[in-house]
Amino acid sequence: MIFQLQGGFLRADGFQARAAWGKGGIRADKSEGDGATPHAILPLRKILYRADRIAPPRSKTPIEPIARNDGWCDDVADKNYNRRVTLPYQARHEMFWRDDHVYDLIGILGWNDDPVVKHRGSAIFLHVARPDFTPTEGCIALALSDLRAALAQSLSGIEVIG
Repeated sequence: MIFQLQGGFLRADGFQARAAWGKGGIRADKSEGDGATPHAILPLRKILYRADRIAPPRSKTPIEPIARNDGWCDDVADKNYNRRVTLPYQARHEMFWRDDHVYDLIGILGWNDDPVVKHRGSAIFLHVARPDFTPTEGCIALALSDLRAALAQSLSGIEVIG
């Protein structure tokens, strides 16, 4: 089921949850480093979770635990730009194993991945929101309980409207 992100809420068939999105707003012309969430339909590719902190979520999407050495390359000059990488990694990257709880549960969203286009943006995830729902770097974020509920309702993607 495709959920819609609009007006600060993620919605679908009776489900509604408060959501945070990119500090750069929502943009159709998303580019690397702009802090924006892409105005697009973003399919849910895979779910990752911190097995030392939470139980695996219910979902029809493939699920796997995060390892301490998991990361995501966001360096436009690197051959693995917008791809999952193993740490340590020489190019700029994000770490999935974090001290905060933002990446305890992550949905890898399909943005700029088929094919990857340099500078079009990377690391667009569905993840846990900070307690005050501060804007993200371009991802979509929900409270952990809402994220688990959305995944359990067969979330297969998100249509970002604005």
